[in-house]
Amino acid sequence: MTLQADIIIAALGIPGFLTGDMVKEGAVVIDVGITRVADPSKKSGFALKGDVKFDEVEPKCSYITPVPGGVGPMTRASLLMNTLLAAEKSIYK
Repeated sequence: MTLQADIIIAALGIPGFLTGDMVKEGAVVIDVGITRVADPSKKSGFALKGDVKFDEVEPKCSYITPVPGGVGPMTRASLLMNTLLAAEKSIYK
């Protein structure tokens, strides 16, 4: 299904789930997921990873959000608000 999509919003909570072979050329990928993964090379002992394997997917995309630093709390709040309004059918009457 993702190979047919022009826009992919990854919000699974599974680090590195979306790979390069799952994305078509020119797609827009928005990585909402952010997970702490153990990384002994870091001072904190962990690294933040998104749901997209950035290095594999980035060359194929027309746009991609990085993790961390891409999607922030205001974007998440707007997505949730629009989802709620759509579920209540207050947008589309």
